[in-house]
Amino acid sequence: MYIGVYSIIRLSYVPFTSYNLLVSIYDIASSMIFVLLMQYVLKSEIENKRLQQENDYLTTHDPLTGLLNYEGYVTTIENLIVKRFNFVLVLLDFQDFKSVNSENIHNGNETLNQISLLLGSMFDDSYAMSRYAGDQFAIILPAKDNLIPTISESLDSNILGFQVTYSFAQYPLEASTKEELISLAEERLFQNKRAVWLKREEHLFRSEKMKMIGELAAGMAHEIRNPLTTIKGFMQIATTRAYNIQPWHELIMSEIRRMNELTAEFLQFSKPHISNMKPESVSDCLDRVLSLAESDALYRGHNIIFEDTEEALYIFIDRDKVVQVLLNLIQNAFEAMTQPGDVHVRIKQENELAIIEIEDSGGGMSESELEKIFNPFYTTKENGTGLGLSICHKIAVDHGGSLEVKSSIGSGSIFSFKLPIVEM
Repeated sequence: MYIGVYSIIRLSYVPFTSYNLLVSIYDIASSMIFVLLMQYVLKSEIENKRLQQENDYLTTHDPLTGLLNYEGYVTTIENLIVKRFNFVLVLLDFQDFKSVNSENIHNGNETLNQISLLLGSMFDDSYAMSRYAGDQFAIILPAKDNLIPTISESLDSNILGFQVTYSFAQYPLEASTKEELISLAEERLFQNKRAVWLKREEHLFRSEKMKMIGELAAGMAHEIRNPLTTIKGFMQIATTRAYNIQPWHELIMSEIRRMNELTAEFLQFSKPHISNMKPESVSDCLDRVLSLAESDALYRGHNIIFEDTEEALYIFIDRDKVVQVLLNLIQNAFEAMTQPGDVHVRIKQENELAIIEIEDSGGGMSESELEKIFNPFYTTKENGTGLGLSICHKIAVDHGGSLEVKSSIGSGSIFSFKLPIVEM
């Protein structure tokens, strides 16, 4: 505009020639190009500044909730320490949120936004609030009296709708640097999460234990009811025969013996723990077992093949209990083979474990049988109580070991009794 006014005034007192007209047009065109160029430069600078601001924001903020990310909250702590503010760092971990997030990512994101809004309303006086590590939040609050008890009461009341594990760290009361402060809060959070996990595991163990007690009681009642029903039937028949129980005497006594055996095994299964623990040689234990099983093997026509290790292995055990387990497994191997065959007994070492394998050449077991083989009262024998392998499994666990089985139809079975090795 200024160049246009200048050109009009200039043309008013100079001769109106082609040269002067071209000079004026040139001045106006040059000024317009300069203005457009300046406008382009200014717009570019503004756009670059905006992009830089967005990049800075994304660098220090969580894009989902708009809260600070880890880097942003660490920077905030540094600034507060430089300014010598007294504050409290609160770390939150939402335990139940993982199940919500795994079901649907969209629902999980909405839940995170809701949690961030709730935290913002609860702690509206915070210096900063951060979301990091998925479902963990950090809140920096100005220090004041009774702050920690008040926050603990609110969080324990499940006001956020999720079970939350939390920790506190105070500056400068408990830490003098940002590293010490964050490390202290993280360590306390880890310990609190561990305590919550142990409590859940204890509750789960108690529930499983009660479930097992219920199953054992139901199985015991069922197993005892059968022989009692038989005895009751024979006694009722005897009332019509002038109480002459002679024809059924042997059957009644066999049912009574069955109940006694079942009760004895049940009591053994329910014994609280093992005793008389001391270091024993694995080979010596098996020598004892094989000497006890030898006569039964000869009677059935089976052959026991023993494979020992070159180096002696020692285990810390209750010898009688381990002998009981091994004898039971060998007798089961005998019974699994309808024709005379070989039972392989091996001693192996795998890392810090002594492994005793007992392999038969019987008909094997199906996958459905393998899933239930160690369950109380499960048996494939006509006269079995179904507690033998359950007792063996319990003894193995009580010794800090395990009892495992591999089997398939037509290929026999291999039972592996694993126990920790001790140095002698």
